[in-house]
Amino acid sequence: MANAGTGGPELPNSTEVGIDVATEEAESLENADYTHPGDPGTATSATEARSLWGHAWRDLRRNPIFLVSALLIVFLVFVSLWPSVVAGGSPYDCDLAHSREGASGSHPFGFDLQGCDVYNRTVYGARASVSVGVFATLGAALLGTVLGGLAGYFGGWWDGVLSRITEIFFGIPILLGGLVFLSVVPSGSIWPVIGFIVLLGWPQIARIARGSVITAKQNDYVQAARSLGASNSRIMLRHVLPNAVAPIIVVATIALGTYIALEATLSYLGVGLKPPTISWGQDISTAAPQYRNAPHMLLWPAAWLSVTVLAFIMLGDAVRDALDPKLR
Repeated sequence: MANAGTGGPELPNSTEVGIDVATEEAESLENADYTHPGDPGTATSATEARSLWGHAWRDLRRNPIFLVSALLIVFLVFVSLWPSVVAGGSPYDCDLAHSREGASGSHPFGFDLQGCDVYNRTVYGARASVSVGVFATLGAALLGTVLGGLAGYFGGWWDGVLSRITEIFFGIPILLGGLVFLSVVPSGSIWPVIGFIVLLGWPQIARIARGSVITAKQNDYVQAARSLGASNSRIMLRHVLPNAVAPIIVVATIALGTYIALEATLSYLGVGLKPPTISWGQDISTAAPQYRNAPHMLLWPAAWLSVTVLAFIMLGDAVRDALDPKLR
């Protein structure tokens, strides 16, 4: 080793570069786990190899199920944000003289029991249903990821307490819980319904996040970063979370469709969304007794609900197949 007396270069203090070395080592090991040098059309070096997300996006673009479901979801989101662009008028413009009439030229879905245009109500009903699904999924995913990630990373008493809490929530029947909760907190807006879904939806995401974090924190690049002095927050945000989030995205995407169906079920039972908010579940509930005389009243909102739920489930299945390394 050269010293100052001989004029040689001084070696940097290891404590000053510990975090940088840990980061470089962790990132290099992390990239090595996702290197696929044998893939056609890619360079053989690790820096030019596709990452897990790059491979997933390539597979998704080639999957017709993903393309069809994504197009349907984009259309539904557009309808939810700007229903007046698609609808032919106001959903509250009703005339009893047209009660239960069938389809006509300017009213392709016919009229409901109150003489309201079924097409306009179906279009405007997408806003409430999609909004409940999206916000409930975001809330459940955020809460579940934070609690489950901390439990999986730190373990100990925190992990034990969270496991017992999730077991309690898993034991609550979701429809019975919705009837009780929404009867105690009555409201016609979407927020009590979203709050209830988040309350019972986060344990599933928390369990997935916990397992993913436990698996990710055992990788070599995480151990290297920890041994060289990287902080827990840096390890969690830079190395563990990016490699544990894929299962969470898959479960959340599939759950979004389930939450939309749950909102429709609760509205059908009379404890979910209430007038003046328009919901597919409300329209299905109103149309069910009139099915024999006016089947179009039930057909169209039920069809839109089914297509919406199916689109999100198909999207989740496609994302799961793209992110599952066992299928490569």
